[in-house]
Amino acid sequence: MNKNRLLVLNYEFPPLGGGASPVGYEIASRLSLTKEFSVDVVTMGYGDLPKYEIINDNFRVYRVKCIRRKKEICYPWEQLSYLVSAYFKCRKLIKSNKYDLCHVHFLIPTGILAWVLKKEFGLKYIVTVHGSDVPGFNPDRFKFLHKFTRPLLRQIGLGAESLISPSDFLKKKIVKKIDKSLGDKTVIIPNGIDVNIFNPKPKKKYIVSTGRLLKRKGFQFIIKALINVDLGYELYICGDGPMLNELKHLARDSKTKVNFCGWLKNTSERYLEIMNEAAIYISASSIENASISLLEAMSSGCAVISSDIEANQIILGDSGIFFKVNDDLDLNQQIKLLVNNEDLIDKYQKSSRRRAEEHYNWDKINLQYINHINKFIN
Repeated sequence: MNKNRLLVLNYEFPPLGGGASPVGYEIASRLSLTKEFSVDVVTMGYGDLPKYEIINDNFRVYRVKCIRRKKEICYPWEQLSYLVSAYFKCRKLIKSNKYDLCHVHFLIPTGILAWVLKKEFGLKYIVTVHGSDVPGFNPDRFKFLHKFTRPLLRQIGLGAESLISPSDFLKKKIVKKIDKSLGDKTVIIPNGIDVNIFNPKPKKKYIVSTGRLLKRKGFQFIIKALINVDLGYELYICGDGPMLNELKHLARDSKTKVNFCGWLKNTSERYLEIMNEAAIYISASSIENASISLLEAMSSGCAVISSDIEANQIILGDSGIFFKVNDDLDLNQQIKLLVNNEDLIDKYQKSSRRRAEEHYNWDKINLQYINHINKFIN
């Protein structure tokens, strides 16, 4: 049986990056396990990570030289170093392999490379968009950069066979901020979660929140909501980022014990232990697209309290509790509502798990990717 050969471009790939990193891995891995696809991933090198890794007979990872300095975050000049190195690696791979399609994660920076490779070699590409690559989604980091990127984003989008958005929220951003004509070629395929890995364990009095420690993620509001009360729970914050010292200072005199766990790989034993044993999970973000952390919490059977932003409401539905975004007083009230009602905690723990299984199981999401990719393979 002839396999369809896919070239995958993603500068964020485990163990590097945030939420888009495990998404990229899961899609590539699950496609390779169908035996229908052969997958080559070209991603960033880092530290002592192997330059070449065989995951299985149909799945290989190439890590190219770049100047990335941190696992959890990547800056534009570091992305540029990836583009240069990845271009030469991809040229060699394309000349020795007949690829049927290029699957790209992020419009920029990797979409730039896919667009160039299409011009040079005629290799068609599709793009999975993740959020920070769309203007207006992540003003904390890319507001200045995106002032200059719209024409480039438009060219990349128009050159793609298709764009895949994990949410209607992000699709609307693409249409509004890049080009309205891209709406016709943008399909929605949600992010997924491995419900066998994120699997509820006997619950402990843990309140957990995870992600990059950025202002828009709202960790400061979680700490403020708990700083003057002791509800018998401990707060665990998993992640790293520029707000770490500020958050530690804020939590210094908190009546609720706050544990800063640092950056943890989302498949590590420690991370899974915390998530699967946590009774409550809080997502306090002011901006999200299709939060992987939220899916992890739901699959782990946490009772979820979330900011009332559109993207989180779509994912969580009626399987959790919402508070007014950036309002620590309202968040405080919703936390108290849960911790003072064991029946309510149990209700939302069960309903969040059930929703993850029914709507976001990777096995189901993978079938959507297979059907979509096959539309563009001759």
